[in-house]
Amino acid sequence: MDWIRPCAYDDAQKAAFHHTARKRLKALAEAMGWDTESYDLRSNRAGIAVSGEITLHHETVYIQVSQSACGPGCGILIRTCRGRRDNTGGPNHFAPLALLNDIPMLAARVRAVARL
Repeated sequence: MDWIRPCAYDDAQKAAFHHTARKRLKALAEAMGWDTESYDLRSNRAGIAVSGEITLHHETVYIQVSQSACGPGCGILIRTCRGRRDNTGGPNHFAPLALLNDIPMLAARVRAVARL
């Protein structure tokens, strides 16, 4: 997956971005050892001019993938939370989109942020 290729105004790229990110976040949940009942996996395609976001929301942390205006180095947001209804959570921690290609490294980053 070319995580850097813009999704804006490219419906095929946006569809591939969302499909692949959902698969990688599901793999992340498995790597974290989370039961499917302990998290939500959702996708918001948003408008034509943006990538939208794909969110893996666990009871203690959520991970959100998008093509950030800050660049591909900030495309993964990792934030602690208090349950799946908490959408504000703790401080922002960012990781590069490239970590979606290395699930064990992404899992280690999530564990470090969430102190799991």
